[in-house]
Amino acid sequence: MSVPRLVIAAPSSGCGKTTVATGLMAAFAARGLAVSPHKVGPDYIDPGYHALATGRVGRNLDAYLCGPELVAPLFVHGSLGCDLAVVEGVMGLYDGAAGQGELASTAQVSKLLRAPVVLVVDASSQSRSVAALVHGFASWDAGVRIGGVILNKVGSARHEALLREALEEAGVPVLGALRRASQVSTPSRHLGLVPVAERGAAAVSAVAAMGAQVAAGCDLDALMALARSAGALPGAGWSPAEALSLPTHDHPSRLAEKRGEGSGRPGGVMERGPATSERSVGATAASQRPVVAVAGGAAFTFSYAEHAELLEAAGAEVVTFDPLRDERLPEGTRGLVIGGGFPEVYASELGANEVLRKEIAALALSGAPVAAECAGLLYLCRELDGVPMCGVLDADARMGERLTLGYRDAVAVGDSVLAVAGTRMRGHEFHRTVVEPGAGLSPAWGVVAPERRVEGFVQGGVHASYLHTHWASEPGVARRFTERCRTS
Repeated sequence: MSVPRLVIAAPSSGCGKTTVATGLMAAFAARGLAVSPHKVGPDYIDPGYHALATGRVGRNLDAYLCGPELVAPLFVHGSLGCDLAVVEGVMGLYDGAAGQGELASTAQVSKLLRAPVVLVVDASSQSRSVAALVHGFASWDAGVRIGGVILNKVGSARHEALLREALEEAGVPVLGALRRASQVSTPSRHLGLVPVAERGAAAVSAVAAMGAQVAAGCDLDALMALARSAGALPGAGWSPAEALSLPTHDHPSRLAEKRGEGSGRPGGVMERGPATSERSVGATAASQRPVVAVAGGAAFTFSYAEHAELLEAAGAEVVTFDPLRDERLPEGTRGLVIGGGFPEVYASELGANEVLRKEIAALALSGAPVAAECAGLLYLCRELDGVPMCGVLDADARMGERLTLGYRDAVAVGDSVLAVAGTRMRGHEFHRTVVEPGAGLSPAWGVVAPERRVEGFVQGGVHASYLHTHWASEPGVARRFTERCRTS
């Protein structure tokens, strides 16, 4: 795989990575290029803006959730047929999972992708010091290739000249300069940027403005030349069908764990499902494709594209519905997946859709498989901030005062529609809500790091938890869920 590619990084959060990355995607797409958008880490919101800029699904590259060994294959899978790939980094260039060295950092991903890095620098309060800053980042890790700098929040032509002169002395090319006065405003709230699905035409205008700003202030030809300098990536791209064709315990990520590779990936007891060839998966799917309803719309915007791809490869027919608008589940629904999002913002509308809430409760009561993460967990509770929800779980949810954020290592406490007891997965929590459960609910996960506790609930065919997981790391989850849909 030799698609031209760039990693957009920064010394810290708040320097303008999203504006530059999204703007570059939009600017190159406007030139007629097929641009593949990617985001380092577990963030769901930025990929929505990337998708709007490119017309292609935004994909995440998370070395913690999936393991370093899957970063390049997932990148290749998402980039097939494209002229250029742009990867937006996370936090500062060298920031990753707390206490885990370079794991899950933008720097690590750039090395795994053999991709040059473009450093976005907030130059608003400095001039010659920018050279020392960039020199430090460029020399910290010899394996990271910083191919140039884009100066952001530049105050004037004189300010820009000083910055360029300093960086010329440092030997780092300036590939663009964006003026402070032309910054594009993107609204935020308690968990980050407001998702694209909630902004409608305003998001379209914002992305177009980012593209115009970057096209005017950056040397797109030089950036494309830098992208073309990326070396070829060895190995094949990830395939959902091929991932499902392997026994779970022989999946590449598991084999890497056995060899001690993967920068601290946990080992453990995994689901020992029978091997299923791509041909047999297709044959099964053709004979019986259970409908799996996946919640979407403005209230449920958080999902990884690979989840739906794995479900489809396992034989499911994936149909999206909007709990804010649709009063019925898709016809023939045999299973339900409700990912993350912002139900707290839309609680009154979700509560008002009583017909759908009752239908979801009836589906869960029938024993059909239901997988819910974070926002989905809240939606299955009796109520959220006093507003009635689906009432599937004997639990109430409310907004809290503290943000819960971070990676987690977890083990399945018991058998569920997603995994057998002992299955180890990594997840990510990001919420400002609290769930207060009643009696009789079994835990879904035992969190073993960074602290020991139980998390989530299993009740009948329902698996609900705050943990966001990436099923590419454990394809047996999709296979098991689809089989339960077929047989429930």
